[in-house]
Amino acid sequence: MAVDRTRIEAAVGELLAAIGEDVTRPGLEATPRRVAEAYGEFFAGLGVDPLDHLRDTIPVGPATGELVLVRDLAFRSICEHHLLPFVGRAHLAYLPGDRVVGLGRLPAVVDTLAARPQVQERLTEEIAEALQTGLAPRGILVVLDAVHGCVTSRGPRQTASSTVTMATRGELSDPVHRAEIMAMIGAGQ
Repeated sequence: MAVDRTRIEAAVGELLAAIGEDVTRPGLEATPRRVAEAYGEFFAGLGVDPLDHLRDTIPVGPATGELVLVRDLAFRSICEHHLLPFVGRAHLAYLPGDRVVGLGRLPAVVDTLAARPQVQERLTEEIAEALQTGLAPRGILVVLDAVHGCVTSRGPRQTASSTVTMATRGELSDPVHRAEIMAMIGAGQ
């Protein structure tokens, strides 16, 4: 499902006119097209199944190791409340069941789910749920740490703040396991 760029261009032109700008002035004449192109990228995850990235799993035996942890995956999304960006780092951990997936597939899951109008709390849960469904691991921990444009650029203007959300499943819901992994996540910073 692709975004309707023609409609976005028309809407951006109307928005610029509504704030009192001349859409035909130099510097703005290409803005509706540029915004439509950006929105095509920002919302490319709409209509895409994140589980597609987890289809080619690798069966493993009992010697899979205790934990898979991928730290510091950069992501960006657009807050559905103000259509402003939020950007941050995702940390994904799972205890393999009987299969694993190529490590490059994990950022693809994050990117797909983040490329939708989103709130961080739901994004965290959606990533955890996709990993649970796609990999059937013994446990999952997902931590997102992001800076929100709606907090830094308007309203409270808290430029030094970030928001941390967490979702767990299975064995990694245990506070002791969670604390150990949180320490490992912090070790990379």
